[in-house]
Amino acid sequence: MAKADWNNSKQNNSQAEAENSVDDAAQDDAAATQENLSEDNTIEQLKSELDQVRQEAADEHERLLRLSAEFENYKKRMDRQVEEFKKYANESLLKELLTVVDNLERAISSTDVDKGVTSEACVIEGVEMTLNEILKILKNFDVTPIEAKGKAFDPVYHEAMMQEETDEYPENTVINELQKGYLIHDRLLRPAMVVVSKPKSKE
Repeated sequence: MAKADWNNSKQNNSQAEAENSVDDAAQDDAAATQENLSEDNTIEQLKSELDQVRQEAADEHERLLRLSAEFENYKKRMDRQVEEFKKYANESLLKELLTVVDNLERAISSTDVDKGVTSEACVIEGVEMTLNEILKILKNFDVTPIEAKGKAFDPVYHEAMMQEETDEYPENTVINELQKGYLIHDRLLRPAMVVVSKPKSKE
């Protein structure tokens, strides 16, 4: 009887060990599965973070490209403004010089060269030389006179001081120039003061 109980006890222990072994195996499998799931989640999370970092890097690169393009445009704009300033920096000075030119031209035109007086001839020659020198200076600064006489009146370049009735010219034609106008490069420095034609009134 005691032997039978020992055998039963041994058999029960064997079953318990077998069940424990199965439980341990199941627990190991569950742990392995959990570990695999955890690794999968970690990989997915890393992939997500990597994609996010890549997107941020792409956005930053795009932003830097835009900034670089804006900076290049700013440099070009500044270069144009500097060039524009250099072209017209002497505008006020040159405008003042035009008054000297006007006076010299008036002196030449008002002198009676037919008198044949040597002193007058010398004065005229000196004034002409001075005028020519000033005109050279103006030319060096790209200041050029506006062609007005005989041209159609243009309010952009001409300032009408009076109208004169005539049949010799078409209406609104510059028939006389009271004061020359000038351009600096392609910009108006001073308009020409002119007399403009109009048809004779019919009586």
